[in-house]
Amino acid sequence: MKQSGALSQGKWARRQFLCSAAAAIGAPAIMSPALVHAQQDAPAAFSFDVLSAAMQEAAGKEFAPAEQLHGFLAELDYDAYQRIRFRPEQARWSDGGGAFRLHAFHPGWLFKEPVKINEIVGDTVRQMTFTTADFEYDDEDLAASIPANAEMPGIAGFRLHTQLNRADIFDELVVFQGASYFRALGSGNTYGLSARGLAVNTGLSQAEEFPVFTEVWLRRPNEGDGSVTLYAALDSPSVTGAYRFVISPGDTTSMEVTARLFLRKDIEQLGVAPLTSMFLFSGADMGPFDDYRAAVHDSEALVLNTRPGETYFRPLNNPPQLASSYLGAMNPASFGLVQRERAFEHFLDAQAHYELRPSLMVEPIGDWGEGSVRLVEIPSDLEIHDNIVAFWVPDAPTRAGDALEFSYRLHWGMTPPGAQPKSLARVLRTRIGKGGVAGVETETGTRKFVVDFAGGLLGSLPGNAEIEPVASATNGEIVETVLSPVSGKDVWRLVMEVRAQPGSIVELKAGIAGYDRILTETWVYQWINA
Repeated sequence: MKQSGALSQGKWARRQFLCSAAAAIGAPAIMSPALVHAQQDAPAAFSFDVLSAAMQEAAGKEFAPAEQLHGFLAELDYDAYQRIRFRPEQARWSDGGGAFRLHAFHPGWLFKEPVKINEIVGDTVRQMTFTTADFEYDDEDLAASIPANAEMPGIAGFRLHTQLNRADIFDELVVFQGASYFRALGSGNTYGLSARGLAVNTGLSQAEEFPVFTEVWLRRPNEGDGSVTLYAALDSPSVTGAYRFVISPGDTTSMEVTARLFLRKDIEQLGVAPLTSMFLFSGADMGPFDDYRAAVHDSEALVLNTRPGETYFRPLNNPPQLASSYLGAMNPASFGLVQRERAFEHFLDAQAHYELRPSLMVEPIGDWGEGSVRLVEIPSDLEIHDNIVAFWVPDAPTRAGDALEFSYRLHWGMTPPGAQPKSLARVLRTRIGKGGVAGVETETGTRKFVVDFAGGLLGSLPGNAEIEPVASATNGEIVETVLSPVSGKDVWRLVMEVRAQPGSIVELKAGIAGYDRILTETWVYQWINA
């Protein structure tokens, strides 16, 4: 069967580490702090509980940075690294690995801390080794300088392939590379946003900490297995962790994640199930960009679904300054970053095809208690930078010595569960511009916000339906609201004129109600009146 890559190794490395340079450069250089069974001379039993106990024991010891790469691996620069590819014919599990194949990423360049990777067969562990013979060095001078069959001290990461879109092609399914970052695809997707194991003190005044997956164990799939299971050890100066991922490919690829965390130090802000994406501009607000494309983003909005059945839709921004929003919710039903627009015409990018980027929804398992979904938006002028971060922050303090467990499912795909409301009208689009009457030269001192809602029970109502907008503004004033149907469409338009003092950060909230119920998801937005 053919091997296919949705993103080449070189392009992936550039995307991952230019978009999240801190993850590569600021992350501590570490290895697994515990000599877990894969590192022992004789194979021994492995289980998630054994790994968890080892990581809990490691949390009671001082953090120890790992040894860096040396020799020719340490000398690889950007140009050389881009000329290195894994040989598809060397894929692990090609002989009896069922529906999955494993490829490795070469260590070097920004990947200076080798990650050990192990295979679980039955209840025993064997370390998976890789040599220079597993890779293609496309530059003649580079190839001549590389030792033949030299064993790697570890790898920079790995990717799994499966028959995701066609029976005759093993497409990329998921990539783990860089700190605790990973990304996955559903059928028909191309790579977009990322997830990671944990966020520590993101977007605070102190430096962010980037925990790292230092060692990975993959259970060898059998013929007929529809999922693959892997385990990872996470380490950083403030926290250790044991992770289990059960990955099931499909139209929507799902990952069931269990994270057991053991805190070495007090942590001011623990970010659970963090997501990272890119938003440059859209039709809502083009900003300073002089671009033929109508929009450039991997994700267009944050969605939060509450247990009582409310859905909050927060369009993303590329703000003039670092911005942060908190959406409070008791034990959320789900949250995530979504790409709802699936028409090529919305983006007009024949190379990036942003309309094919996956949405990613987090579905908590069990009771997560009280907390908030935090959204961090970072100013950016290039689409190679991931400038959007979202994660769950528990209200309870996180202190040294704490042992915490979080379980959740990650759903990657075109329309994963929770990405769109089932019965409520959805936010179709947001447009923002100068206040006042269009086409009339006047200075009203207001900003106009136009929100179109479509579908649900709202869409079937006549133009004289007894419905009304429900809107509010914090740190600003809504001067006027107008609600009307869009002729010939399954759409209702809400127009708001908003006034605020210069420099204000205004939190807006709006929806449509009628007949003793909320008829739409709730649109929320942060306007920085710079």
